[in-house]
Amino acid sequence: MENRILFDLYINASKEKVFDAFSLPKHLDNWWTLKSSGKPELNTVYNLNFTDQYDWYAKVSKVKQNDVFFLKITEASSDWMPTTFGIELEESNNGTLLKFSHSDWQHNNHEFRNSSFCWAMLLNGLKNYIENGIIIPFSDRN
Repeated sequence: MENRILFDLYINASKEKVFDAFSLPKHLDNWWTLKSSGKPELNTVYNLNFTDQYDWYAKVSKVKQNDVFFLKITEASSDWMPTTFGIELEESNNGTLLKFSHSDWQHNNHEFRNSSFCWAMLLNGLKNYIENGIIIPFSDRN
């Protein structure tokens, strides 16, 4: 059985705003990474830097502007290899439905369960960032 993290989240904003906040480094650094680089274009490499010890890389594996964005991890801690995570966006009466998935986990272990919790917290931070402009300092993120 595949281990996969799944979340649905309504965000009161346009699909374009949600897509940009999840895919552009200038926004990622406000809710997830310490510093990042990359472009939401197929096969582009993203650098996802959290600390010197956690300086990870991923490749855009699927992208459709304002609809779909997925990254496949290429360099990270062993538990995150070779996982893929990303979003699918749907218009809704409440703005945008963000459908998040993080798949291909090899083990249902502590890192998998901890990452599930962290994604829940981070996606809530993403929602607050988009809807209210709240930036949580990197040192306060989980």
